[in-house]
Amino acid sequence: MEKVDFTQGILAMEPDLHRFAYKLTSDRESANDLVQDCVLQALDNHEKFTHAKNLKGWMFTIMRNIFVNNYRRTVREMNLIDDTYSINQQSMIEDEDGDRFEFAYDMKQLYRVIHSIPEDMKVPFQMFVAGFKYREIAEKLGLPMGTVKSRLFFIRKRLKEELKDFS
Repeated sequence: MEKVDFTQGILAMEPDLHRFAYKLTSDRESANDLVQDCVLQALDNHEKFTHAKNLKGWMFTIMRNIFVNNYRRTVREMNLIDDTYSINQQSMIEDEDGDRFEFAYDMKQLYRVIHSIPEDMKVPFQMFVAGFKYREIAEKLGLPMGTVKSRLFFIRKRLKEELKDFS
């Protein structure tokens, strides 16, 4: 496929790309960024496109892969922030006087409980705490909404049981 035809094909499907991006992100600005990243990656990899009849499928695959990679990067960064915060809390605890000992114990217990949560439940919980709605969590993780609600219910129940003495 000629570079000009390829570019025109991408421009012709731009409304479809925006709709698909909005379904993935549920946010107009994020959808626009995703479309832009997708188009740039497609133009950079024009020579890899071989099936001239399925440009739309190829573009949607690129977009989905970019979205998944961005989501995974965000989750890794959230985990890194959690670990860094934990380390900072520990160093703060070591530096402060004995009156803060109870706070230190409580924070260690809280982190222990949160990090003991199974990974398949921890990710929806972290997303919920970060401000995502049930629907957004379900869409981004590819889970039914009922599954997200039940996982959040069970994790709240578990935290409540394990932290009942937490004051």
